[in-house]
Amino acid sequence: MAHNPHSLTDEMNSFLRDRHLASLTVLRPDGTPHVTPVGFTWDPETATARIITWSGAKKVSLLEASGGGRAALCQVEGGRWVTLEGFAVVTADPEQCTEAVARYGQRYSPAKDRGADRRAIIIEVDSVLGRA
Repeated sequence: MAHNPHSLTDEMNSFLRDRHLASLTVLRPDGTPHVTPVGFTWDPETATARIITWSGAKKVSLLEASGGGRAALCQVEGGRWVTLEGFAVVTADPEQCTEAVARYGQRYSPAKDRGADRRAIIIEVDSVLGRA
């Protein structure tokens, strides 16, 4: 079932706050999917998903090479699932990376210091599928 990312149900927002991992899907230049497990955070007020990573990650190089692109995050637990879709970009901006790391620490655990290699993937979510 499709949902407006700016008005998800309380159950969906709660599920997106629970400690779960997800799969991130981005596209390679030949159109095939690159899928990798990630931790992420969800901001329901801005419909933004954030993933912390580092400069050498394949997901980073794929998004940087294309100037950003469509991405999907899918979180599953039993019969509950949510897929967040939207345009993803990579940033090395210290303020955005610090915010992403802080949010990650609240949902999961403190992140390793990556120094200048720290990157954040920011997804402006425009479509949500799922049931929670």
